[in-house]
Amino acid sequence: MHPDTEIRYVSKEIGIGVFATKLIPKGTIVWIKDDLDIILDEDYIDSLEDIRKNFIYKYAYEDHDGKYVLCWDHARYINHSFNPNCVDTAYDFELAARDIQPGEQLTADYGALGDDEDFECMPEEGSTRTKVTANDYLTYYAEWDLMAIEAFKYFKDVQQPLRHLINKQYTDKVNAIANGAEPLDSILTIFSYDEDAEDEK
Repeated sequence: MHPDTEIRYVSKEIGIGVFATKLIPKGTIVWIKDDLDIILDEDYIDSLEDIRKNFIYKYAYEDHDGKYVLCWDHARYINHSFNPNCVDTAYDFELAARDIQPGEQLTADYGALGDDEDFECMPEEGSTRTKVTANDYLTYYAEWDLMAIEAFKYFKDVQQPLRHLINKQYTDKVNAIANGAEPLDSILTIFSYDEDAEDEK
């Protein structure tokens, strides 16, 4: 998680969230999957007692290999928004979709996780959506891709304290995108990996 963030209380309904302690400029990596994150199989999770199992299912996300990832840092507390200021990419990191001001909460659209559960959300000003669904990625991927493309335009011009954590398999591609030499891969490619994995089962 970006170092200029901290956990703060939001409300009784929401609980806690992740907030910027300094300006985080558009195009900055705000979260990245790294080797300290805990990777768990679903069978193992289901073997646990309810307290730990429920915690993992609440705070972990399922990756494109069908594993559950429990972030080791406070990234697990990033809350959902239909008007997020962070945007997912196909490269295991999220970017600031716009300048995030000091004291502002970092948010992401949970629909981009391709979750296997639908859930109702609190109404938000500026959005007609009230529910996250398992198929949101099919409807909104182009919108998320455009957000990521716009954020990538600033990638080289801002400080990137998490850049050294980019997975080596993505380094050349990310550099090429940042330099304008290659197009961004759609977030939809992550879900095509999921579908291929399901087909092989």
